Amino acid sequence: MTDVRVQREDFDAGVEAAALARRHKDVGAIVSFVGYCRDEGGRLAALELEHYPGMAEEEMARVAREAETRWPLISVKAIHRYGRIAPGEQIVLVAVAAVHRGDAFAAAEMLMDYLKTRAPFWKRAIRADGVVEGWVDAKGEDDESAARWAQPAPDGDFWFSPRPRGRSRAR
Repeated sequence: MTDVRVQREDFDAGVEAAALARRHKDVGAIVSFVGYCRDEGGRLAALELEHYPGMAEEEMARVAREAETRWPLISVKAIHRYGRIAPGEQIVLVAVAAVHRGDAFAAAEMLMDYLKTRAPFWKRAIRADGVVEGWVDAKGEDDESAARWAQPAPDGDFWFSPRPRGRSRAR
């Protein structure tokens, strides 16, 4: 089951993830990721996020279905907010339920990588000094992360591709 939403209001990540387990008794693992707005060392007052209504949900659902074809998933949930988001507030939730943790981890990571690069969302920074910056393009490192899911594993399967070496995941 796939549940994707684009909304202005905040969400309760714990409630959303727990709902995945309540619906199915064969869930062995739920992996969730919540992305937050950072204050960039005090330089950022907020992020402004816009989306292409209808197309954003469609792309999110398409990527979720792609994950469901790669791994034996039970359920996928993706929520992405739009509007003005202050530092410390949640932006995005990806939650994946599967029988086994490895499938849930891999699918959640792929979904986030694709949401960062393919979904029709745009963001710009509103700095603490009041300056509104231009719309931000995806970072090259985000594109690299997403591209690795298109690479076949050594056994020829497309469900896994190793993490690029030398790149820190901390942000």
